[in-house]
Amino acid sequence: MTDGMALLGPALGLSAILFSLGVAGVLLRRNVIVLFVCIELMLNAVNLTFVALAQLHGASGQVMVFFVMTVAAAEAAVGLAIILAIFRHKQSVDLQNINLLRG
Repeated sequence: MTDGMALLGPALGLSAILFSLGVAGVLLRRNVIVLFVCIELMLNAVNLTFVALAQLHGASGQVMVFFVMTVAAAEAAVGLAIILAIFRHKQSVDLQNINLLRG
C-alpha cells in the first residue's frame, strides 16, 4: 500500500462525517446563520475529499479546491450581505419569522 492509499480511507471517512453533519444542520436548524455555517461545512468536506483524492490522481484535485474556495468566498460575501439585510428588515434571523415574499 502506498502512502496516498493509507491516508485516503480516514480522509474520506472524515469528509463523509463532516458532510453528513452539514446536511443534518441544514435540514434540522432554523437559524439562518447556523444554516450558513452548515453549508460552509459541507463545502469544506468536499474540499477535503478533493485534496485526499489529489494524492492519488495528481494535482487536479487541488486545482478544484481553489475553484471551490472561490465559490465559497463569493457565497460567504453574498450570503452574509443577504443575512444582514434581512436582519435589518425583520430584526430576526430565524427562518420561521422570515417571509419576505408574502405580499
